[in-house]
Amino acid sequence: MRFVDYVRIRVKAGKGGDGIIAFRREKFVPKGGPAGGNGGHGGSIIVQVDAQLHTLQDIRYHRIYKAKRGKHGEGSLKHGKNGEDIFIKVPAGTIVKDFESGDIIADLQLDGESIVAAYGGRGGRGNGEFVTPTHQAPREFEYGRDGQERELELELKVLADVGLVGFPNAGKSTLLSRVSRAKPKIADYPFTTLTPNLGIVKSGAYSSFVMADIPGLIEGAHEGKGLGTQFLKHVERCSVLLFLVDANDENPGESYRLLYNEVEKFSPGLLKRERLLAITKMDAYVGVPKVTTFEPIDLFTISSVSGEGLDNLIQTLATQISG
Repeated sequence: MRFVDYVRIRVKAGKGGDGIIAFRREKFVPKGGPAGGNGGHGGSIIVQVDAQLHTLQDIRYHRIYKAKRGKHGEGSLKHGKNGEDIFIKVPAGTIVKDFESGDIIADLQLDGESIVAAYGGRGGRGNGEFVTPTHQAPREFEYGRDGQERELELELKVLADVGLVGFPNAGKSTLLSRVSRAKPKIADYPFTTLTPNLGIVKSGAYSSFVMADIPGLIEGAHEGKGLGTQFLKHVERCSVLLFLVDANDENPGESYRLLYNEVEKFSPGLLKRERLLAITKMDAYVGVPKVTTFEPIDLFTISSVSGEGLDNLIQTLATQISG
């Protein structure tokens, strides 16, 4: 399944039903009073989180949502039936925006959480609602009101505790596959990972956290180069950023500086999160790599193939998240 993290849709809530003019017509009741019922309310459009979903794929093929109108009122003061609401199911981490204004309507993160994206129109009043002591036989009624109509943007940002930041082939997917049950695609060519992958990492008998393997960066990613901002927006929700640099890079310290700069140019606030640096692929490196960074940062040397340094890294990540 293709990972879809952005869609634009149009939603139209249902129109309210009309109220009616009616009078009682009963045997042995010479003067029946007004009995026009109210119209039903139109159906609303509701966006709701479904924890079983992980992509906006289904919505991609259904761009227009229309709710049904309310039924008209009836005689004997019977109100019309309300139009049925329509629920649009989305994964956790979906941001709902108004397309025209750009305003954020909701940031949906919890299973079952919902927002009314378009309200159904109110039903019109029948003449039974207009009775007063001095106006006993009203012939007034109201038409139902139109439902709200708007264009929405749905944008998904993955929810994870730890986001892996690195150049293509830095070992992000291999690390995720080693410390969790996730099965990301792994190969020895750049951009193996084209969509975010999530894995649950156990950090103790009763504790765990979510790690996100996201497509690799290249220089200029903050301007959209490579997978650019498609990647960077997914680390915005992570509480810890784990930078991964290949031990075989000519200058691992410089590689880290380039990654740092790309994240900073995209969103400086991201660098206020906890950050760790892991030098990967130690199984394929002879000796101890010389790493000089431009700033103090906790440094780990690991191998996802041999398992070297992984336990220490996982425990440190768990401590950073819980702290």
